[in-house]
This record gives sequence, structure tokens and C-alpha cells, in this order.
Amino acid sequence: VSQHWGVKPARIVFENGMVRTRRRKMTFAEAARLAYEARISLSATGFYRTPSLSWDRMAGRGRPFFYFAYGAAITEVVIDTLTGENRILRSDILHDAGASLNPALDIGQVEGAFVQGAGWLTTEELVWDDTGRLTTHAPSTYKIPACSDRPDIFNVALWPGENRENTIYRSKAVGEPPFMLGISAFLALSDAVASCGRAYPALDAPATPERILAAVQRVRGS
Repeated sequence: VSQHWGVKPARIVFENGMVRTRRRKMTFAEAARLAYEARISLSATGFYRTPSLSWDRMAGRGRPFFYFAYGAAITEVVIDTLTGENRILRSDILHDAGASLNPALDIGQVEGAFVQGAGWLTTEELVWDDTGRLTTHAPSTYKIPACSDRPDIFNVALWPGENRENTIYRSKAVGEPPFMLGISAFLALSDAVASCGRAYPALDAPATPERILAAVQRVRGS
């Protein structure tokens, strides 16, 4: 843009989706086209190396992680004791994302990870044939969570605190850690089965309707 208009780069500003000087303006798309035609790359790459990590596998000592992310989830479920069908009614989650760079985005990551984790422990059953080949290898052969499987009441909040370690703006990763919060759904189902008798069930994961029904029958018969 500087070359195209013949002005100094310091005089060019980006404002309201436009590239402008005092007297001229163009859209960002137009500026990108000019750069492309002039063979000027608008992309950039970089690498981040996590500092202060070490691990001695033989001695079992070291610091394999730079920091930890924490979370808590309380989940309510209901089960049909005649069929084993179940549903997540409510989940309240508090997750540690450090100083969140984008709270709306991070909350969405927590919600998605919880649903994925709950599906991992309730519907995504792995089945192998007699030759050892995995037959449930795609969404067409096993049940993944649907939008309707999310809790009817779904409350997610981020812990208002900074990462003590010197990360990017004191934030924390929020892509995979909330996956573990789905364990609360599995444990809630175990508690629901336990309420049918006096024994705590040995409920296998994933807690499919068949396995829940079998666990209910075991608890009632104990």
C-alpha cells in the first residue's frame, strides 16, 4: 500500500476494516490483492518451545509439565432402570484457563471438551472382531455425542486467576484439559445405578444403556 500510494508506511492506518491515509482509503481485500500481485507474503510463522522441562524416565524424576490446568464439574443425570437409557440433565463447570485471552472462545472449548469426554465414557464403544481388527473405526460405526446429548442446563465459568508461570499473557491451554471433566458424567451414572440398591456398581466404560441396565440388575440382586 505504501508503494502503491507513494506514502510513508507511518502514514497508513488500519481502521474499521479499511486501509487509509488522510486522503485515501481501500478495503483490506484490495490491499491483500495488491500484496499478492506484488509477490509480497502476508503470512508469518513462529515456534514456541516450552521452557524449564526435563524428565529422567529411568529415575522417574523431573518436570515434564510447565504448569497444570484445573477444573471442577458437578453433573446430574437420570437413568431409566427398565432400559438403561440415560440423559445428562445438568452440568456446572468451573475451569482454570489462567488469564483467558478470549473468554467466549475458551468457554466454547470447555463445553465441547466436556461433551466429547462424556461421549467417550458413555457411547463410544470400541469393538474388535475375531482377527483383532477394530470394527468401530468411524462415526458411521460407533455413536458420537450429538447436539441433543449436551446437558439441558449447562453452566460454564472460568476461574478468574492468572497462570503463575510466565506463559503468553499468563494464559493456560484450554483445548484438551477440560476433556477430563466428562468423567463427572460417568461417575454420576455410577451413583444413579448405586441408588437402586445397597452396593456400588462396577460400571464399565463406556456406560452404554446395556451396561447400565446390567449394572442395575447386579445392584438389585446383591
